[in-house]
Amino acid sequence: MASLKDLRARIGSVKSTRKITSAMKMVAAAKLRRAETRAAAARPYADAMRRMLAEVARSVAGEGGQPALLTGTGQDKVHLLVPMSSDRGLAGAFNSNINRTTRNLVLKLQSEGKTVKILPVGRKTYDFLSRDFSDLIIDHRHLAAGKEIPFSAAAELGEQITSLLEKGEFDVCTLVYNQFRNVMTQTPTEMQLIPLALPDNDNADNAQVAAYEFEPDEGTLLSSLLPRNLQVQIYATMLETAAGENGARMTAMDNATRNAGKAIDRLTLKYNRTRQTNITNELIEIISGAQAV
Repeated sequence: MASLKDLRARIGSVKSTRKITSAMKMVAAAKLRRAETRAAAARPYADAMRRMLAEVARSVAGEGGQPALLTGTGQDKVHLLVPMSSDRGLAGAFNSNINRTTRNLVLKLQSEGKTVKILPVGRKTYDFLSRDFSDLIIDHRHLAAGKEIPFSAAAELGEQITSLLEKGEFDVCTLVYNQFRNVMTQTPTEMQLIPLALPDNDNADNAQVAAYEFEPDEGTLLSSLLPRNLQVQIYATMLETAAGENGARMTAMDNATRNAGKAIDRLTLKYNRTRQTNITNELIEIISGAQAV
């Protein structure tokens, strides 16, 4: 049985842990408000740009000379996966969900005879994937840290992906990230970046496809819009990842704080019972000695 000194030390240790987790929860909550605001502001712009380019893609379907960012290479042999996680842990299952989703996707593509290449963004997913798929990783990047994620981080990643496409390094590019729903829920999501994924249109049979007139010509316009769209989609997912990370960390630290409080209650109860037992034993010894005299 643990001594009173050991129990006091354990209670003090758990109390210190509770202070740390409580402070981390408050910090994550403050960061979450800013990150959630930025993610919500970027989401409508990214969705509108994706819908607009989808309509443009439908209007020019069947025409030759379309950009590779729009139509891809025309093959489906080499897949580039871009999983996005956080650089830090202590965020519950936030990073492990991305790692598991990416791993399952890699195994699925390999079972279909596809060649897979991985460009992880975030230290946690890089550390995980480098253990099992180190030969598939072509490069890695850290998720931009700080109060705000600069658009330049997404622009650099977009330029790297575009450069790999121009060199013929892959045919299909898929981004894997956690879509921020609320503080409690972040959903692992797969978004196909290249070729441009057309959203489902339930009324496609009855609706008329909009006709577009390009000024300047289609090639010049699309060559400008498609790289920008790629960067915008990547930036939006970075903001979603940042918001999801802080939400998951706030939830995890709240649970840790609650569990620490329960542990303190259990240890305090055990401490009081042990102390009472020691006092009772000492009284019995004193009474027994007095009776013997």
